[in-house]
Amino acid sequence: MNFVIELLLKTCIETVYLTGMVILIGLILGILRNNSIKNFQRSFGSKAVMITGFIGVPIHELSHAIFAVLFGHKITRVKLLQKPDENGVLGYVQHGYNQNSIYQQIGNFFIGIAPIFGGVFSIIALMKIIIPKAYSSFISILFGSLHVTALNKSTVEGVMNSYLGLIKVIFSLKNFENPYFYIFLFAAICISSHISLSSADIKGASKGLGVIFIILFILNALNLSKYILSVDLIKYNILITGFLMIAIILSTITFLISLFFVSIKN
Repeated sequence: MNFVIELLLKTCIETVYLTGMVILIGLILGILRNNSIKNFQRSFGSKAVMITGFIGVPIHELSHAIFAVLFGHKITRVKLLQKPDENGVLGYVQHGYNQNSIYQQIGNFFIGIAPIFGGVFSIIALMKIIIPKAYSSFISILFGSLHVTALNKSTVEGVMNSYLGLIKVIFSLKNFENPYFYIFLFAAICISSHISLSSADIKGASKGLGVIFIILFILNALNLSKYILSVDLIKYNILITGFLMIAIILSTITFLISLFFVSIKN
């Protein structure tokens, strides 16, 4: 009995190591997104969501569609953008899969969280084109974090200070003198406003998460996980966190802008 309990505990920890940071950041992005949209609607009316939605929603849905194809799912219907329905749905991707395929079942997790990565990739691509200096700083921070071998107060402070420096580079005076920077800022806000996961996304991702847990449990039971999880999990999580920090930074800025408009209206 103790062996089973230890096995379950070990599998839970490994599952959290592999997926926990993405899920946590997804939840934070959801909170920021929901509050930002509420503030924009209070400031500009119920249709304000379409202001950001015409860029953000298609990228959100295309991310689902691309990952669905990568994991062999059959896409049956796609709506990249529509007026909010009675449930507030702005777009959707309907897809089916072979329930006997472990690969396709695991795919549910990645298809569910796809908008986070699709949104971040889109923002980074815009950054590289419009504000290349900020892009170079981001890449330096990202790869610099790979040298971290242990998590402690000094390393965490060092990483956070690097991202504070990135914010200064993005919002430098020189960038505000560049007219294209405002295009980047608007597009990035639109994307970050719809980068979080809907309840349907979370429900779909949870199916794949369950399969990942079962696979890790079996690997642990056979004492094979040490070969699969030989990658340094600390570096993996720092890399994932660093990659997603762009979404956190821009979603926070979007939230602050929404608060600004609410204060003006009041």
